[in-house]
Amino acid sequence: MAIFKGAGVAIATPFFEDGSVNYDEFARLIEFQIENGTDAIIVCGTTGEAATMSEEEHMEVVKFCIDKVNKRIPVIAGTGSNCTETAVKLSKQAKEYGADGLLLVTPYYNKATQGGLIAHFEAVAKEVDLPILLYNVPSRTGCNILPETAVKLCRDNKNIVGIKDATGNIAQTSKMMQLAGGCIDLYSGNDDEIVPIMSVGGIGVISVLSNVAPRQTHDICAKCLEGDFAAARELQFKALPLVSALFCEVNPIPVKSALKMIGFEAGPLRLPLTEMEPAHQEVLKGEMQKYGLI
Repeated sequence: MAIFKGAGVAIATPFFEDGSVNYDEFARLIEFQIENGTDAIIVCGTTGEAATMSEEEHMEVVKFCIDKVNKRIPVIAGTGSNCTETAVKLSKQAKEYGADGLLLVTPYYNKATQGGLIAHFEAVAKEVDLPILLYNVPSRTGCNILPETAVKLCRDNKNIVGIKDATGNIAQTSKMMQLAGGCIDLYSGNDDEIVPIMSVGGIGVISVLSNVAPRQTHDICAKCLEGDFAAARELQFKALPLVSALFCEVNPIPVKSALKMIGFEAGPLRLPLTEMEPAHQEVLKGEMQKYGLI
């Protein structure tokens, strides 16, 4: 059974000006998501700026989110690392805290071989009995999970159940799903590809857009799951200009600005990420207005 179907939000982490986590605002953001139909919360991923958190802080944020959600919807913890030992450690803690699943990014910088990727993910899977989603984002990690590798991991390991596909390569995704024969739960990792990926067998998205437009992102997925791809396509097309604006600078720079525009105290970004350029801010504001969010 899939961890979730539909729109999962890759949730942002609000900070105070001193860089510490603003847990009160984080709680508000979690409630906003649940109230507006988000199907799952993915905490401490790229959008959550986990890369600049200490291990202790990372797991404090994960625990807070799990406790606040309190089983109302699934919480998937980002516990990936380029160090296998660290990924195992974080994943074990997330299970102890009550996570419903794990999201494991490919080891970045190391650039493991396909054999190394198999060994890495299987090491976590053997140590932690939770459903695991692989996260394939070569543009950030310099490492690509090939279709054959993804299929082998999901077939050989009962708790490696799916993949967040942010390759931007629909031909590769289609080949993977052809080879999988139903053994992979596929989620789009790109908001501009929700409908294309769901058309080849995907069951949802892990979304940046959902931070500011949870209901709309849920509806795109819901239409696909109903088989109404014509309606889903129109909703996807309507969202494309805003999605483009949300990625005109590296994520999560624009989405934290967008959150501020709709009334959340998202706070600053942690270096090396810096605030959005004023010209891009204006473009984003315009698209937020056109989409009816402000």
